[in-house]
Amino acid sequence: MGNMVYGSTKQEAQSKVEALALRVIADRIEEQQSTTGHVTFAAA
Repeated sequence: MGNMVYGSTKQEAQSKVEALALRVIADRIEEQQSTTGHVTFAAA
């Protein structure tokens, strides 16, 4: 499974990546799936 987001600027793309990651984590918590104890973000 993979997701991709785009932005007009590097900052916009990073912001969208963080928002998407948080949505994925929230969905997993709501579905009571396991999550890691920490969250990190890395820009490629």
